[in-house]
Amino acid sequence: MSVNKVILVGRLGRDPETRYTSSGQAVANFSIATDETYKDRAGERQKRTEWHKIVVWGKQAEIAQKYLKKGSLIYLEGRIQSREWMDKEQNKRTSFEIVCNTFRMLGGRGDGGGAPSGGTSGDEMEAHAPAPSDDGGAGPEIGDEDIPF
Repeated sequence: MSVNKVILVGRLGRDPETRYTSSGQAVANFSIATDETYKDRAGERQKRTEWHKIVVWGKQAEIAQKYLKKGSLIYLEGRIQSREWMDKEQNKRTSFEIVCNTFRMLGGRGDGGGAPSGGTSGDEMEAHAPAPSDDGGAGPEIGDEDIPF
């Protein structure tokens, strides 16, 4: 048995960038920052920020593009995926990204949460959508009744 699951809570480092595949499938890319605070050997408080590349597919990508903005606080779940590529000098490189399968916008409008006017009855919005399968299929279609706002 194996498990590949990531849970992150962090803030967007930039607005989502959305593109469409040749079949019309939306894919959004953005980064989020997570912070940790610790004390060093001298007892001084230190802060470390980790940046994560995020990929979101389908209807969820369209929701991310519409409502997420730089600074938005989100909770997300997904899986780690590696990608190999060749750089300009033809060296093999590997990068890692989180393929998000669900996210929830946290915080209020003043907190960078991006909640639409007349949106949710609280300070949260949630989006679920399956990532495309390895055969390139888009997965089940999500109707308007599945979107929580």
